[in-house]
Amino acid sequence: MSDRIEDIAVAMVQPGQGILAADESTGTIKKRLESIHVPSTELNRRDYREMLFRTTDAMKDTISGVILFEETLYQKAADGTPLVDIIRAAGAIPGIKVDKGAKPLPMHEGEKITEGLDSLAERLSDYHDAGARFAKWRGVISISRDLPTPSAVRANATALARYAALCQQAGIVPIVEPEVLMDGAPGDHSIDRCAEVTEFVLNTVFDELAEARVKLEAMVLKPNMVIDGKNARKASVDEVAEKTVNVLKATVPNAVPGIAFLSGGQSDEEATAHLSAMNALGDLPWSLTFSYGRALQAAALQAWQGKRENVAAGQRAFAHRAKMNGLASQGAWAKDFEQAA
Repeated sequence: MSDRIEDIAVAMVQPGQGILAADESTGTIKKRLESIHVPSTELNRRDYREMLFRTTDAMKDTISGVILFEETLYQKAADGTPLVDIIRAAGAIPGIKVDKGAKPLPMHEGEKITEGLDSLAERLSDYHDAGARFAKWRGVISISRDLPTPSAVRANATALARYAALCQQAGIVPIVEPEVLMDGAPGDHSIDRCAEVTEFVLNTVFDELAEARVKLEAMVLKPNMVIDGKNARKASVDEVAEKTVNVLKATVPNAVPGIAFLSGGQSDEEATAHLSAMNALGDLPWSLTFSYGRALQAAALQAWQGKRENVAAGQRAFAHRAKMNGLASQGAWAKDFEQAA
């Protein structure tokens, strides 16, 4: 693998492959493990993620990169092999979540700002030494009739741009993730309201990236899909695909090599169907792929149940979802493939 960040960015969004988001914070992974009655110890977190990373066919064929939580970047497998080495041996690229989470934005009720810029340059140097070649920072945008406010969008866009510039300076590809929340309160917004807000957010983000002199050729965008709120779901698959692509064409420069969507509260199959429908539209200037967490892992987690004898079952479930999304990233998924499996 080349060390040029432009080459790494292209490799992250290569045809038929996408990014596994395995960067759940300690609190989030605790909730996931507790849902299957498994305590969130360091060893259980390690065993769960090792199961995914050792799913050889999925990792080689459909996973281009893995976003890791800081703990996982430095962990070793049960046999002593560093987890980053298992990822690299499969041909995937290790990455790292670097933000410190979204906190309430002062004087902006219902809105948040992501923290973590302090000492980021030093941390990025350490992460690069540990094997990370890309990073992720998530900005959270609330949506309602009155939100977001322009000042909250600008604050998050500025933070994303500063983060991206620091990453590129450190030889690390930034994943820029501005998420308009589908499942945030009250969750009753229409798909047209989501399109309006997403277009405004992305335009603001790319303005700030330009001001920060970020190389668009050496970044990956991780946006939400344009979709109605969790309590107002009625848009069809084709409508989500068409409106998402229209917003992207209006906002994302052609120089960006790829867009890796978050699943953002969608079901496993919904996230796959929407991605495939977008790619089926064709004639797109960038690669459209996935950077899913829950939508890739939920079935594997349920199959595993924290038991050693279920590792193979968990790996089959993960491999299936990875394969479905690999097909979707080429516009080649069909619902029949799910039923056959």
